[in-house]
Amino acid sequence: MDASSVLRALSDDTRAALYRELATSTRPLSAGDLAERLSLHTNTVRTHLERMREAGVVDVESVHRGTVGRPQHVYSLSAISPGLAFDPPAHALLAGLLAGLAERSGAMADDAIAVGRSWGRDSAHRARTRSCIRALTDEMARLGFDPDGSPTDAGELDGSRLGAGAARDGEVSLAFLHCPFRELAEAYPELVCNLHRGICEGIIDAVGGGNVDEFSTLYDHRPCEVTVAIR
Repeated sequence: MDASSVLRALSDDTRAALYRELATSTRPLSAGDLAERLSLHTNTVRTHLERMREAGVVDVESVHRGTVGRPQHVYSLSAISPGLAFDPPAHALLAGLLAGLAERSGAMADDAIAVGRSWGRDSAHRARTRSCIRALTDEMARLGFDPDGSPTDAGELDGSRLGAGAARDGEVSLAFLHCPFRELAEAYPELVCNLHRGICEGIIDAVGGGNVDEFSTLYDHRPCEVTVAIR
């Protein structure tokens, strides 16, 4: 990465604001997401993002969500982009140390699930819906997992609206397009992925109306997703 190109790319106030939004986000963002956050026109945002991409500051990825039409482009900071003190290195270090400590202390997958369930049940109190699928989707989006699906608020199994998270014989599968814990999950997959599973189970248990039937993790070599059986 050429330092002068980066400085020129970020010398503009709008591009600096876009950089801050991407640096502090837990998931990749679309031009529409960024336009809404900064009260800008989407075409203006796309122009600035292209300038930042050319400078090597951001990466762009095409995401297919199982619907007809063009894929959506989402943006994130490139791996070699300067941090500029926006990222929380102390928190990332602490999380890694705690994961290492848990592993050395003999923590197993069941322990991680139990901790995740407890947190998930507590977080479910924020839910403003009686649909366990909607509550799960909302919380996963808040945490940055970018869940793929749009379940109805009343808990109805409407496959036409769910996209990739479609209903099948009383089940709903919800795919996660982004993992905010990916670096830790790659280092400690059994602990981190099962924490995620436990969170999902805790939310479903607390809201009621279903149970986690299947959960695909990073080490399953399948797309990360959860399948919920509706009761």
